[in-house]
Amino acid sequence: MKKQTTTIRKSFLLIGIVLISGLFIFASKLEFPGNWIARFNPNYFPAQIDFAGERVPLQIADVQERLDRELLVNKHLNASTLLILKRAHRAFAIIEPILKKNGIPDDFKYVAVIESGLVNVVSPAGAKGIWQFMPDTAKEIGLEVNENIDERYHLEKATEAACAYFLKAKEKFGNWTLVAASYNAGGTGIKKQLDIQKVSNYYDLLLNDETSRYVFRILALKQIMEHPEQYSFPITEEEQYKIVATKKITIDSSVTDLASLALQQGINYKILKIHNPWLRTTKMVNPTNKKYQLEIPLEGY
Repeated sequence: MKKQTTTIRKSFLLIGIVLISGLFIFASKLEFPGNWIARFNPNYFPAQIDFAGERVPLQIADVQERLDRELLVNKHLNASTLLILKRAHRAFAIIEPILKKNGIPDDFKYVAVIESGLVNVVSPAGAKGIWQFMPDTAKEIGLEVNENIDERYHLEKATEAACAYFLKAKEKFGNWTLVAASYNAGGTGIKKQLDIQKVSNYYDLLLNDETSRYVFRILALKQIMEHPEQYSFPITEEEQYKIVATKKITIDSSVTDLASLALQQGINYKILKIHNPWLRTTKMVNPTNKKYQLEIPLEGY
């Protein structure tokens, strides 16, 4: 009797394995329109998405996969993505109005997000600030860069400089998506590849890995930051880093000791440099009596 029961159990187990295997084989041969993720998890993969009003062709298989990759990567970079969400309220309050004033689509704020995570960082190549300008490029666009002052760290001025770049690139390409790609690869590099490959669309270009991923990283951060709850980032208003109220003071001469200046304003050197990161040393050399505006916090110290 025991032998018969064991045989029956083995038979049922074998039948179960065969049925499950058959289901997997059957499912693998099914063809669903669009992306599998979109078909089964509409809260994860968007049915459609655009950059600066230019629709992303998600019907193209490799476009789907490239966006899926960046969504997955950034969804699981929990600490990094959460920090970006916390910083966004403060940084976007400065970036968004400047983009709007210059006629640049709001989506370009996500370029700053993927360039730096919305903090003043230094790349191995020497690019600096939230917008990651190289020294020569920064000077060409009108930013002051020297050992005492580096306006790549001045968010307002650097954002204005980025807008100047975007507008010039738009005249060249006539397409905002290509403008964004050129911010990574350079206008000359993108134009060369468009001519070689005889196409006119970013999504039809075969590019190096970094530039190939660049726009998709922008799209992924846009999707996550606009719908954080869908990606397990239900950040509250209280968790966002606050905008600190400040006043501006004008300096039109050299300052030999910034620590003393800070104390005169009722703050310390650390706080002065946090709010004015473009001041790169302990002094401010100003032989031409140029007017500079310093941010002095009214709270948070």
